[in-house]
Amino acid sequence: MASFGIKVIRTALKAVSAVSPEAAGRLAFRIFCLTPGRKPKSGKEAALLKAAAPIMRHSRKVTLSFAGGWVVAHHFARRVDADGPRILLAHGWGSRSDYLATLIDGLLAAGAEVVALDWPGHGASPGRSLTMPQAVRAIDAAWRHFDGFDVAIGHSFGGASLACAAGAVVCDVPARVPGKMVLIGAPSEMTWLFNGFGKMMALAPAAQAAFEGMVERLSGRRVDAFDAARILGMLRKPVLVVHAEDDKEVSATHARRYGAAGPNVELYWANGFGHRRIVSADPVIDRIKAFLNEIKKGAHLRRIA
Repeated sequence: MASFGIKVIRTALKAVSAVSPEAAGRLAFRIFCLTPGRKPKSGKEAALLKAAAPIMRHSRKVTLSFAGGWVVAHHFARRVDADGPRILLAHGWGSRSDYLATLIDGLLAAGAEVVALDWPGHGASPGRSLTMPQAVRAIDAAWRHFDGFDVAIGHSFGGASLACAAGAVVCDVPARVPGKMVLIGAPSEMTWLFNGFGKMMALAPAAQAAFEGMVERLSGRRVDAFDAARILGMLRKPVLVVHAEDDKEVSATHARRYGAAGPNVELYWANGFGHRRIVSADPVIDRIKAFLNEIKKGAHLRRIA
């Protein structure tokens, strides 16, 4: 059963659509892109932020500008005598880099340099809305500032954004392709989100078309071009997809779709960790660290050759 708030929004969108489906689609898109509040929603989230503070204090905040806005990146330098890869790390919708602190600590212990992005409307970055084209532009800004990345790791929306950035889906932003990628609990395409939101808001076909058309206005591509699985299959770069079959926010169907994209994609099932606990689960961090070690071995062999 729909909540009272959703019923009110549905009624408003229906009224606007009766006058102008185009206006209703634009309004639906604005609502769709609103980011949640940043304050912890529970004592558990507050405790996670407190526990993350000692790790986050080791970072240097870097401001990155892009067309239409700016974001904050948290830069963690490699530890003394470390020679691991440079990693771009991206959190999910409604999250922030602090919630990835356990993963960050594990990556640093593996000798990596880590740059963790706070998306617009999240964490230390300004704003109250976020779009996928904005995320791609933020990735591009980080890429230019840090002169590229060996590995990209993203959770949920962050994983899909990294894949779309690699596929150059925003027409005026070049492809930003790391050597390898890790996607954790990530959706494999954006069409399902737009269809689901349109159904929830009971959008009429003309309003739905206008709603989806906003993506093309912002990126120069239709919403079906934001197909992360197809992109990664075409790129043929090594990809580790981590997912839990009990994920209630992003169905395991998306992980299977990634797995079917090509032989370059490896699936690692982290069942029992759901959608959020998965990013700090020891078995997941261990698997990612092993993935980094494979990279280091490959680089070492290339130097010998």
